[in-house]
Amino acid sequence: MFSFDLLLDVVVAGILVGGFYAAVSLGITVAFGLLDVVNIAHPAFVILGAYGAYVANSRFGLDPILAGLLGMPVFFLLGALVYRVYYTSFEKRGDESLRGLVFFFGITFIIEVSLLLQYGVDYRSVEAAYVGETIALGPIDLPFRLAIPCAVALALTVTLHLFLSRTFYGRAVKAVSQDHLALRLMGASPVRIKALAFAIAIATASIAGALLIMIGPVEPSVGREYIGRVFAIAVLGGMGSIGGTLAASLILGVLESLTSTFYGPSWALAVSFGILLLVLAVRPAGLFGR
Repeated sequence: MFSFDLLLDVVVAGILVGGFYAAVSLGITVAFGLLDVVNIAHPAFVILGAYGAYVANSRFGLDPILAGLLGMPVFFLLGALVYRVYYTSFEKRGDESLRGLVFFFGITFIIEVSLLLQYGVDYRSVEAAYVGETIALGPIDLPFRLAIPCAVALALTVTLHLFLSRTFYGRAVKAVSQDHLALRLMGASPVRIKALAFAIAIATASIAGALLIMIGPVEPSVGREYIGRVFAIAVLGGMGSIGGTLAASLILGVLESLTSTFYGPSWALAVSFGILLLVLAVRPAGLFGR
């Protein structure tokens, strides 16, 4: 039976899930929105981050969020290496459109198969004292397994926004997709700036993966569920807009929550893409695009 309390609970749950979606989508916003690199392997890196948190939690007892933070430098270096290979093999030769897409598909396949061989198809989860806790605020229940990932995702979003808007390297990342010559006149190398930005994008996958495995168990192929969603969020929010990514994530989170509750989970993603198409028909640049 429909009730206002149920509606409020569903909307709050959608906001919390939407916050998590922002953490998963930030890397796509940077790589695809600012660098024009169609990194369809980003969700696979998120799953890799989830398994990294799982190993650190199960073997060493580390808190999953701490494990995600500690993994960020490793993912940063991995991202820099991946971009160097991508640039040398494809972008430098002008083959980044189709062959580059195949390159990232191959990375997705390698990560997924490697995790399958190592851990099998069983679902893995993490343990933390607060994961199973819930706090009640009147009629609203706030499960910590959703509230904490949302809070961490918001902190990550704000940090990335401040980096891009307040620092020299952040402004250079924004400039690299607009005017290479002006960037060189500033004394910066476009290739190095793009490598830095792509490395940052992959580094966000470490903490996003840790948040994902906090929310629920994962297995190697779970990343496929997020490929379409993260690109939809990046486009809906406006290419390269961090604030737009957060807004689009919250919108899709609430819409999916409402649809799943009142119409069934199978309709959730379809409604999200329907809203995306509607917005693009009215405003092709996205919500916060220029």
